Amino acid sequence: MVKVLVGMSGGVDSSVTVHLLMQQGFEVEGLSFILWEARNRSGPGACCSLEAKNSASQTAEKLGVSHTALDVRGEFIEKVIEPFAEAYTKGMTPNPCILCNRFVKFPFLLREAEKRGAEYIATGHYAKVVPSSEPGFRNSEFLGSSPGSRHSSLFKGVDPKKDQSYVLYLLGQDTLNRLVLPLGDYRKEDIRTIARSLNLAAADRPESQEICFIEDKSYFRFIEKLSPFAGEPGPILDTKGKVLGTHKGIYCYTIGQRKGLGIASLEPHYVIKIDTRKNAIYVGSKEEAKSRRVFVEDVHWILPPRERVIRATVKVRSMMEARTASVELHDEGVLVLFDEPQWAPAPGQSAVFYHEDRVLGGGIIVEGL
Repeated sequence: MVKVLVGMSGGVDSSVTVHLLMQQGFEVEGLSFILWEARNRSGPGACCSLEAKNSASQTAEKLGVSHTALDVRGEFIEKVIEPFAEAYTKGMTPNPCILCNRFVKFPFLLREAEKRGAEYIATGHYAKVVPSSEPGFRNSEFLGSSPGSRHSSLFKGVDPKKDQSYVLYLLGQDTLNRLVLPLGDYRKEDIRTIARSLNLAAADRPESQEICFIEDKSYFRFIEKLSPFAGEPGPILDTKGKVLGTHKGIYCYTIGQRKGLGIASLEPHYVIKIDTRKNAIYVGSKEEAKSRRVFVEDVHWILPPRERVIRATVKVRSMMEARTASVELHDEGVLVLFDEPQWAPAPGQSAVFYHEDRVLGGGIIVEGL
């Protein structure tokens, strides 16, 4: 029997993932991660809470699979928490889920799979991995790969409201070739229905919509506690350089932000630029917060393009619909030229490139132009 190691958060998605893999004939073992001060946290909304870990253990016991927890708080602090806080102090808006997937969850799943003799790893993400050996596999015309090489492709999940391919674009072939994502062909309501039929405690557990390690939904208070000298107040300027107000520290703001600016005006203002050298926030109209061109660095391709310019659809935030654009490859990064201006691309977020439902790759936004 082929063994698979499942990352279990205690939520309904990873719980049903265990059941589906058992139905497919896998030998399943569950693994939860202690990410961030789990012993001092409670409530079902955080994937790293103590309650979540207990829920995962109870689910594993009910389904008849072994389950253990692994303390990775040191790595999580170093690879996710500290870069998260540092990015905000530099006027960027990082995505901690992408950092965690890249540096913590999947590397440790693979490492533990090796130790436990598991051929595959699995998670409850709504996306699909398709190996090149699968019947009907179709490679995109503009993608290059070595003849005869083993490779897998990442696709969107069928549920557009839950698709999580955006946060998985950084996975390499070493991970994709061993990754199983059973939920990619399901919709969220179907997963809850399955969980209820199994009488799983997580069946109606609310989903976490916030950053898992921030309890009061206030990231800037979290950063202040972590870095008391995170930043100093400075000017809020319009596009002509007129001072409209004073900001509390650039880490409190992100591109596209409207609320909390403290500016009295008949017209709404949005953050359109954060200048760390001048310690200044620039605001403008809604149209001025849009960008048609976005420059991207730290680019990762699941399979490299053959051409220097390709047509693709691109997301600059996880919950938006992918929009059509030209993607130009340069030595120092990638320039995305959208067909239509897009709302507030924020430095630090990821731009992810798609061909139809297939993830081509992505990178970190440096600036919108």
